[in-house]
Amino acid sequence: MTLRLGDLVASLAGEFDATLLGDPELLIERLAPLESAGPAELTFLSHIKYQAKLGRSAAACVVVSPQAQQAATQRGACIVVSDPYLYFARITQLWKKRHEQPGRAGIHSSAVIDPSAELSPGIFVGAFVCIGARAVLGADVHIGAHSVIGDDVRIGRETRLASRVTVNDGCVIGDRCVVHPGAVIGADGFGFAPHEGTWVKIEQLGAVRIGNDVEIGANTCIDRGALQDTVIEDGVKLDNLIQIGHNVHIGRHTALAGCVGVAGSATIGAHCTVGGGAVVLGHLSLADRVHISAASVVTRSIHKPGHYTGLFPIDDNASWEKNAATLKQLHGLRERLKVLEQTTDIASRKNP
Repeated sequence: MTLRLGDLVASLAGEFDATLLGDPELLIERLAPLESAGPAELTFLSHIKYQAKLGRSAAACVVVSPQAQQAATQRGACIVVSDPYLYFARITQLWKKRHEQPGRAGIHSSAVIDPSAELSPGIFVGAFVCIGARAVLGADVHIGAHSVIGDDVRIGRETRLASRVTVNDGCVIGDRCVVHPGAVIGADGFGFAPHEGTWVKIEQLGAVRIGNDVEIGANTCIDRGALQDTVIEDGVKLDNLIQIGHNVHIGRHTALAGCVGVAGSATIGAHCTVGGGAVVLGHLSLADRVHISAASVVTRSIHKPGHYTGLFPIDDNASWEKNAATLKQLHGLRERLKVLEQTTDIASRKNP
C-alpha cells in the first residue's frame, strides 16, 4: 500500500505551511527512521544536531526544518516545514487512518452484558468482555477481548480499550481516549490505618474521572479516591507501568513516562512532564509547566515552572558509600566554614 508524496503533503496543507522540494509523483511505501529509511520510505530530521546523518540517509524524502533545507536538497527530495517532529506525527496519524482496517462494530457472542447497560450505535465488544449494570458506553466505543467494565461506568464516544483492560465500578472515561492492554482503572487506593500492630482497611469510596483525549499505557494502574475522586484531566498522556495513587489530580496535557510513581493526594499541574522512573511523593503539589528529570524523587512541592532534577549519580558501591558518608557531614562542614569565615573577616578588620 502506497501514498503519493504530493497527495500526502496536500492532505496536511490546511494545518501546515510546508513546501515539497522534489517529485510529487514519488510513491511512499512506508515510514521509517532516518538511519534505516530506504528509497521508497519517508522519514524526518527532528533536530539540526543530527544533520550529519542526513547525507547518509537513503530515504525517498525527508521532512526537515528550514535550517536543514540546503543539506536536504543536496541529498534528494524533502518537505520543508517549521516543526518537522509535529509534521511527522501528523503523517503517522494520516498513514494509520489510510491503511488501517475499517472499524468493526458488533458484540461477540461470548460477551456478558448486564441488561441495564446502555450501548450506543457503532460499538464493538470483543470476546469474553463483561459489562456491568447501568454502564453507559458512547458511540463507536471499542472494548477489547477479556476487558471488564464495572457497574455504573461511563465511557465517552470513540474511546478504545484494548484487551484485558479493567474499569472498576463508578469510574468515568471521556471521549476519544486510548487505554492499552492490562491497564487497571479504579482499583482500591492503598489506604490502611495502623491499629495495635495490624492494618485496618480504609474503604476507598471515591472513583476515577478521566477527561477527553487521554492515553493510558499498558499495565498502568490508576487508583480510585478514598473519599474524593482521582482526576486525570483532558489530554494527559501516561506511559506503561505507571502507578497513580488515590486522590491524585493531574492537570491537562501533562505527560508521564514509563514506571513513574505518583503517591496519594499529589497534585500535578498542566503541561508538566515527568521522566521515566521518577517518583512524586504524596500530598505534594507541582505547578503548571514543571518538568522532572528521569529517576528523580520529588520530595517537596514545586511552585515555579522550570526543569528540576533530583539525582545522585550511579557509581560502584564502595565509592558510593564513601560519597554518601561525606554527604552526611556536609551540614557540619558548612557550620564550621561559616565560623571560619566570620573569624577571618574579624581578623581582616583588625589588621587591614
